Amino acid sequence: MTQAPLLKTALIYDFDGTLARGNMQEVTFIPSVGMGIGDFWGEADRLTREADGDNILMYMQLMLQRAREQKQPITRKLLAEHGQDVKLFDGLKTDLTATGWFERINALGARYGLDIEHYIISAGLEEMIDGCPIRDAFTHVFASKFAYDAEGVAIWPAVGVNYTTKTQYLFRINKGVLNHYEHDKINKFMPDKDRPVPFERMIFLGDGDTDVPTMKMMHSKGGFSIAVYDPRNSERDQQKLYNLISEDRVNFVAAADYREGTALDLIVKGLVGRIAINAGTMPADAL
Repeated sequence: MTQAPLLKTALIYDFDGTLARGNMQEVTFIPSVGMGIGDFWGEADRLTREADGDNILMYMQLMLQRAREQKQPITRKLLAEHGQDVKLFDGLKTDLTATGWFERINALGARYGLDIEHYIISAGLEEMIDGCPIRDAFTHVFASKFAYDAEGVAIWPAVGVNYTTKTQYLFRINKGVLNHYEHDKINKFMPDKDRPVPFERMIFLGDGDTDVPTMKMMHSKGGFSIAVYDPRNSERDQQKLYNLISEDRVNFVAAADYREGTALDLIVKGLVGRIAINAGTMPADAL
């Protein structure tokens, strides 16, 4: 008897504050160009107000400016090296005593008749994410990135992903358009049955205010959204996220701890099971 093909199901993540602590630029890049973290973001905010610009594009431009001033031109290789040092939350990397998050969720999905794919939608830098230890776990990364000259030196922001543009990437995953530039395919009508990943088979994990539009859209489209927080955050910071549930913007709130048996682990496993039941792929012996 031929086994039915696994149904594509997407787990979609923000990066900074969701998979890693803090902002990726803060670990090694900002110190390398001679600035303090507060000074860098303060200057980026000032430039944004002065230009009446987009904060993502302006922080990227400030990176280029400071690197030139320090005679340290930005290249893909350099950014990937900075990405190696991001501080990932517990449970994301496999060690010798435990199965990593991605392997565990993928195996559960396969058991339930689902082909789990992992995606990132981030205002952070694609080139830094490319250098992080878990990059190979992701089917595609949608993130801000630079354009480069013939010598491979970054010269201008090519893509800036901000809190509202994040929502378009849900549709790109939904329709299988895994790039930034094919707008015609995004705008063209596609019957729901032909879309590779229906919203009902999507789970989005994000943190904070910048992910609220994405979480709200996911929630309204029949998918699932989880707001995560750094376990070290204050109770007041956590409460802000719990308020999103009462405002009907998010389904669940949990600490960003990806180890087996944590609240986040159990929530995602439960949602994967719910998706399988709704899709009719859950095997009888798993019920």
